[in-house]
Amino acid sequence: MKNAIIVLLDHYADWEPGYLTGILNQKKDWTVKYASNQAISHSIGGLMTKVDYQLSELSSLNQIDLLVLVGGKSWTLENRALYQIVRKQLTGGLPLAAICGSVDYLARSGFLNDYRHTGNAQYLWKTYQNYHNQNGFVKTQAFRDKNLVTANGTAALDFTELALDLIGEGEKAAKQEVDLYRLGFYDYCRKYGNPF
Repeated sequence: MKNAIIVLLDHYADWEPGYLTGILNQKKDWTVKYASNQAISHSIGGLMTKVDYQLSELSSLNQIDLLVLVGGKSWTLENRALYQIVRKQLTGGLPLAAICGSVDYLARSGFLNDYRHTGNAQYLWKTYQNYHNQNGFVKTQAFRDKNLVTANGTAALDFTELALDLIGEGEKAAKQEVDLYRLGFYDYCRKYGNPF
């Protein structure tokens, strides 16, 4: 069984992970669990999520098959356990997908220096002393390089598609899964047939 760990800090952007977690949770070979630095995280939209793991507990997991960092308003966080798990994921070549404010965190922490990437806006990172990859920024909704997907906060569907491809769904299959939401049911049926 493969595991996806979704990091939700307080004031997380609840619209960003919904498509990805919904798709993964319906797969027989995946489990989806949530982690934070507190027992309950509140979303910008008012949802309360009781998490499965504290960030400090993630290091005890043998492997994280997909680590997802969800954007929001709390990514100025300084947390050693989070830094270590992100570093382990990236240096180990394991899949990591980050969207919105969590990409800002990756830039500030120096994790984007060896990856082509996107994010909300590169000018926000001018004061980040550990960010040294200005030429690696790609002006697009979502971008995949090696084992990392990055996206801006308006790219939930593109983010989902690239994350599914990242974990081995394949580009064509990932696009078709996301097209159900991108096109809507009737246009999807015309293009691919009825999925149900």
